[in-house]
Amino acid sequence: MSRLVDVLLGRNRRSEVPIDAIPGTALLWLIGSFALLLLPQWNRLPWWLIAACVVLAGWRWLAQSGRVRLPGRWLRTGIMLVLIGVYVGTVQGRFTVDTAASFFVLAVGLKWLETRSARDFYVLFFILVYLAAVNFLFQQDILWALLTFAAIACLLVGLQILNAPDLPGSLKAGWKRLGLLMVKTLPVVVLLFVFFPRMAPLWSVPLVSGEARSGISDTMRPGDISNLAQSSERAFRVSFGGPIPEYRDRYWRGLILDYLDGETWRQRDREPFQRPGRVAVDGGIGALASNQYDVLMEPTDQRWAFSLENSIAVSDNVFDAGEDLFRFRRPADSPVRYRLAIAAGQTRPDSELSQAARERYLQLPGEGNPRARALASELAGQYSPAQVVNELMQRFRNEEYYYTLRPPPMPNDGVDTLLFEEQRGFCAHYAGAATFVFRAAGIPSRVVVGYQGGDAGAGGDYLIVRQYDAHAWVEVWLEGRGWVRVDPTAAIAPDRIEFGLREAMAEEGSFLENNLTSPQRYGDLAVLQWASLQLDRINYHWQRWVVGYQGQSQMNLMSRLPGGIGMKELGYITAGLVGFALLVAGLVSALSMTRGARQDGFRRVVGSWHRLCEQAGVPVRSGETPVVLAERMAEARPSVAESARIFARTVNSHYYSSASTRQADDDTRRLRRLLKTMKRQLKRNQETGSRMPKHD
Repeated sequence: MSRLVDVLLGRNRRSEVPIDAIPGTALLWLIGSFALLLLPQWNRLPWWLIAACVVLAGWRWLAQSGRVRLPGRWLRTGIMLVLIGVYVGTVQGRFTVDTAASFFVLAVGLKWLETRSARDFYVLFFILVYLAAVNFLFQQDILWALLTFAAIACLLVGLQILNAPDLPGSLKAGWKRLGLLMVKTLPVVVLLFVFFPRMAPLWSVPLVSGEARSGISDTMRPGDISNLAQSSERAFRVSFGGPIPEYRDRYWRGLILDYLDGETWRQRDREPFQRPGRVAVDGGIGALASNQYDVLMEPTDQRWAFSLENSIAVSDNVFDAGEDLFRFRRPADSPVRYRLAIAAGQTRPDSELSQAARERYLQLPGEGNPRARALASELAGQYSPAQVVNELMQRFRNEEYYYTLRPPPMPNDGVDTLLFEEQRGFCAHYAGAATFVFRAAGIPSRVVVGYQGGDAGAGGDYLIVRQYDAHAWVEVWLEGRGWVRVDPTAAIAPDRIEFGLREAMAEEGSFLENNLTSPQRYGDLAVLQWASLQLDRINYHWQRWVVGYQGQSQMNLMSRLPGGIGMKELGYITAGLVGFALLVAGLVSALSMTRGARQDGFRRVVGSWHRLCEQAGVPVRSGETPVVLAERMAEARPSVAESARIFARTVNSHYYSSASTRQADDDTRRLRRLLKTMKRQLKRNQETGSRMPKHD
C-alpha cells in the first residue's frame, strides 16, 4: 500500500528535479499573474473550472512550501481525465472560440502540477502570455486591458527573479527595468499601431457560445421587458453629427413582432439561419455629417441593429432589411460600430397594404380574451380606425391604469385581466394588449421592440442607452398615412417617455431595486454619477479609437495626411519605421556594449593576468583570492614575484574600496603596466634558458 502511495505521489522518481529548483518568490509572482488573468473571464468560465484552477495553483504553492507533495504521473493522469470528462460533459458538443478558450484555461490549470524546474517555469510563462492575449477576445474595456497588462508585468518580474533569485533588491530593480523598457518601446508601439496595415483576416471563427446575453430577444411575453428593466448594462452608445434628438423622440427600433402565439408575441417569419462569423466592427468612417449618427453597440449575438425612424445606412456593415429595420450580415458577437443617417422628410415607402400583409397584421388566436374582443367590436362599430386608436389611448389616459415594474401575474386571458381587472403593467403588457384590441377591431397593427430614451454621457458628447431603456410600442396601419407609431406608455406614464424610467418609477421606488451595485441606482449621489460617467467616457473613446481602429478607420486617418496615403504607401511607411527602429536599437546596443567594454576594462586586465598565469604553469583555482594566486605565481616564477604581489594588492584595493571612476581608470592603467612588466620579465627569463615548469 505504501508503495502505491509512493508511486502516486512521485516518490519513486529518483531522477525527478526537486521542486525547489524554482525560487518561491518567482513562483508566487507567476501564480499571482495567473489569478489576474482569470479575473476578466470570471463571468464566462463555469464555476467548477475556476475552482479547479484555484485548487491546482494552490496545490503547487503548498508543494513549494513543503506542506504537500506534487502528484506522481498516475495521479496527475487521473486528475486530468476527470477534469476533461467534466469539461466534455459541460460543453455538450458545442465548439466555438469560447469553448476552446475554456479548454485552454483548463490546460493551464493542469500545467501547475508539472511545474518543477526552471524549464517548466519558462513554458508556463509563455503559456500565460498567450492566455493574456486570449482575454482580449472577451473583455476589451480599458480597465480589463490594464489588468491584463498588470498581469504581464507580474510575469516579467517573476522571470527576472527566476534568473537572479539572490540578487539584493532584485524586485525593485526588476520593476525599474520594466519601467525603462516601457519608456523605450512605447513610441515604437504607438507608431506601429497607427501605421501597421490593418488587413481583414482570411477567415473568422465565431465567439458565440450559445450562452444568453442581457438584451431584448425575438419573443415578448408580458413580463420579459419588466425583468430586463432591472439591468443597467449598456446596450449601445450614440454620437450625433448634429443636435441630439429630444428624449421623447429617441425611439430605437430593433425588430417587429407580428404573430401572437397564446400569450407570446413573436416573428411570424423567423430570420433564416446564418453561418456564424464576425461582423465588421469599424463602420464609423470620417467626421459625422449633421444628419448622421454613430452607434457603438455591445455584443448581442443577434443580427439586428438599432436605429431611429426614417434612417438610411451609411456604413457598409449594416443593411436595410425593410420596414425601417437594419440588420448585420452575421450575429454581433463583439462590440460593433455602425453609422446611419436620418433622411429628413422621408415618408414610409408603403403606399398601400397588400391583402397578405393585412391578414398577417390582423392575426389573432382563435379564442381567448372575450372582453377585449367585445371592446374592440364596440369601438369599431362607432368609430373610424384613427378614432378607435384615439379612443383606446384616451381610455389609458383617463382611467386608472398604472405603469409598474411590479406587475401582478396574469396567467389566463392576460389582456382581459390587464384591461378590466388589474390595470397594472409594464410597456410589454400595454403594447401587447393594445395590439390585440386594434387587431380585433380590424386595424392592422404590430408590436415594435427596441429601446426608448438614453442618458447623456460625460460632457454631453454622446448618449448611453442601457438595458432598462428597453421598450415596446405599437404601430398601426392607417389609410393614407401608412404605419403610425402609437405608444400606450406615453398615455399612461408620460414621464417614462419624456424623462426616462427613473423618473417614472420615482414614486414606486422600484427602479433597479434588485441591482444594488449599479451606480445608476443612486442617481442622487452626484460624485458617484460623475465618476461613473467619466469612466464610461474613457471606455467609449478606448472602444472607438483603439479597439475599433481597423482597416477602414486606419485608411480614413491616413487619407487625411499629406499626399493621401494608401495601402501601398502604408506598407512602405511601416517597413521604414520597423527598419529605423531596428537601426536605432542596433546603435543603442552597440553604444551600450562600447560603454560596457570601457567600464569592464579592469576585469579584462584581470582576465589577461589569469591567462598569463596559466601560460606560466600556474593554473587558476576556483574561489582563489588574488593574493593567494600571486603567492603561487611568485613561488613558481621568482622573477615576477614583486610585480605579481603589487598586481594582487591593486586588484583587492579596487574591489574592496569605494574608489571613484577616475581612481578605477588609474588602477586599470597601473595593472596594464604591471602586466606588461611581468610579460617582459617572463620573456627575459625564458631567453636566458630557464625552463618554465608545466605544473606548480
